[in-house]
Amino acid sequence: MRIMGLDYGSKTVGVALTDPLGLTAQALETITRESESKLRRTLARLEEIVREYQVGTIVLGLPLNMDDSVGERAAKTLEFKEKLEKRLQLPVVMQDERLTTVAADEILDEMKVRRSERKKYIDKIAAAYILEDYLNSHGE
Repeated sequence: MRIMGLDYGSKTVGVALTDPLGLTAQALETITRESESKLRRTLARLEEIVREYQVGTIVLGLPLNMDDSVGERAAKTLEFKEKLEKRLQLPVVMQDERLTTVAADEILDEMKVRRSERKKYIDKIAAAYILEDYLNSHGE
């Protein structure tokens, strides 16, 4: 069973997956939506990915504030977690995602990706960082 990593944002969800052995994390795609409240298609696409790749666990990035407090963004992410668990019937594990978007942006900068093109990649790369952090902290 694979593990799926998610970077949940107001209009996007970055998606990453482990390899079949659960050793490495790879960016897969970015799911976009018109507004934060329109989640039906996002959840349907995640359900398709779960089936296609035989996902057994989901790791969802938790955007805590730098002082470890739960702000508005983290609260919305926890609400999304509940929707994921209800729809997909899989365990959803929270993983601290602080600075993953910064790290993803640095990678894109090193790769000389234009700023105007970065939105296509940054969320799925951040999801890969979230998943990689989870794997490293759980000895997977």
